[in-house]
Amino acid sequence: MEIDVTIKLKHGVADPEGENTKKALNLLGFKNVRSVKTMKTFRIGVEPEKENEEKVKQEVKEMCRKLLANPVIHDYAIKVVKNHKS
Repeated sequence: MEIDVTIKLKHGVADPEGENTKKALNLLGFKNVRSVKTMKTFRIGVEPEKENEEKVKQEVKEMCRKLLANPVIHDYAIKVVKNHKS
């Protein structure tokens, strides 16, 4: 089973990398670009155990809380992208 975890900055948190990218795109002539937001996606492969999908999602949420995301500044989304039946 593979899970995508997308981490993004919460609304109101400064995104200097996104802002600098937007400015650079505008300078390159892409004047219609209004905003750029940076995000990070992790694709996590988990062993195809007998656990159900909800239990796996709960485990991935724990990964986010403990390591992948800073709850003060980040929001995250979890999505199952591949679920191979064994």
